[in-house]
Amino acid sequence: MCINVCYLGEVEYQEALFIQERIWALRVEKKIGDTLLLLEHPPVITIGRRGSKKNILVSDEFLKKMDVKVFEVSRGGDVTYHGPGQLVGYPIFDLALTDRDIKKFVYLLEEVFIRLLKDQFGKEAHRDENKYTGVWVGNDKIVAIGIAVKKWVTMHGFAFNVNTNLEHFSWIVPCGLKDRGVTSLERLIGSTIRFEDVVDKVQTYFGKVFGKSLNILGKEKLFDLLKI
Repeated sequence: MCINVCYLGEVEYQEALFIQERIWALRVEKKIGDTLLLLEHPPVITIGRRGSKKNILVSDEFLKKMDVKVFEVSRGGDVTYHGPGQLVGYPIFDLALTDRDIKKFVYLLEEVFIRLLKDQFGKEAHRDENKYTGVWVGNDKIVAIGIAVKKWVTMHGFAFNVNTNLEHFSWIVPCGLKDRGVTSLERLIGSTIRFEDVVDKVQTYFGKVFGKSLNILGKEKLFDLLKI
């Protein structure tokens, strides 16, 4: 068993959602294997199923001026920001392969980053057992996780703050949590990280944690499979 992995670069949120939905449909029909999309978004705010627009702290006029779009989406969780320097991942996986255990799947997503941060950067990160999803360093979130599951196939996924502009999180109450902060890899190690190096590390640790080999696809190859 292997994971198809494709790094798409910067992609508008709506376009990435279309690609996800296309892969999801093929995965449900077992016409494609488990697939991980890795990418960046231009600045965008998404609101999950449990979210509230009250957790967006700036006006519609401000967002329009900053060219920031807002989407209500089917993932779990509240309000999240995506933007340049943040590695977003969308695993479209068949949960039948993890015993249809959603908690186990989220645990494995968190484990990818806990191991990566410790092994590669010497940073101790942790999950917040039985309370909040995601990966934390102290009281600050470095990886947000919000998934949707339909017909036992996942959509949406994670957002890993690499070189993210953390000031943009002041536009929202991140994940609806007023008593928690956010951080980035850049802040933790005190320097900017080469983004492509982090992409490589994330896909490598996905293979390790999920116990699968990787099938690295270029964008053209993926689009050919999807008939886009």
